[in-house]
Amino acid sequence: MKKPDKKTVLNAVKEAGIWIIGCLLYATAVNGFALPNSIAQSGMTGAGVILHKLFGWPIGLVGFALNVPLLILMFIFISRTSLLKTLVVSGILSVALDFMTWLFKSYIPVYEGNPILAALICGVLQGAGLGMIMTTNATSGGTDIIGRLVHKVIPYITVGKVVMAADALIVIIYMIVFKSFDSGLYAIIVAFVSSRVIDSLLYGMGNGKMLMIFSDKAHEIAEAIISSSRRGVSIIPATGAYSKEQKNMLICVARKNEISGLLKTVRSIDEETFIIVSEANEVLGKGFRRSINS
Repeated sequence: MKKPDKKTVLNAVKEAGIWIIGCLLYATAVNGFALPNSIAQSGMTGAGVILHKLFGWPIGLVGFALNVPLLILMFIFISRTSLLKTLVVSGILSVALDFMTWLFKSYIPVYEGNPILAALICGVLQGAGLGMIMTTNATSGGTDIIGRLVHKVIPYITVGKVVMAADALIVIIYMIVFKSFDSGLYAIIVAFVSSRVIDSLLYGMGNGKMLMIFSDKAHEIAEAIISSSRRGVSIIPATGAYSKEQKNMLICVARKNEISGLLKTVRSIDEETFIIVSEANEVLGKGFRRSINS
């Protein structure tokens, strides 16, 4: 087996650090702001919170246990390559949630004040934590996996719609079990703020992003993008107006959560490349929306 080089090891350590910080931010939001103010949570964490309140079970451990069958299905039907990252992140998140539960109970006072303010802070912290994790092309599992599984079986149902429906169902169950309509309304605030923060970390608010890449290694970069992301790339001859140099320009359109990974791919081949990332407000076609009304 080939021994990993120093750069690979450093990247792995960097990613692990990002995952730990992101999970701790998320766990702080749940234990320091959501739980004390009875704000419903979505995803596997939300299911863990419900069982924690009913039976006192550890939130993180329950969330991880619920993720296990989904991870097995992911391994069988979706992708074995992305399984390891998801498994590691979900494990770190499980430990972080239970660690922060103990820390807030033992040493740090929780915030029990204005629930709207608590929802806003919770949304910012959760968005920052999840956004950091997503910049490494990783996920914490849960409803994300459910969305991908359903989309694989029924392609015309988008992953986002399935995740939204699954998250909404968990929040509704929380509202019914604890007879608290307000908790669901505060959860909407958390979800909205969190999504905005995630969007800002992942470069964008639109349906897609367009990359224009100028490099002497255009063909090599194009092959790397196609093989790593399955996104199409167009190569267009370009001439510098000042230098009169002939170069190739690459054009690639991708979803906003793919941009971070694409930029890393490009920079790994040519650190001196010139890149423009612009908004693509409407992207129709394979891999994106089928029509304006979809």
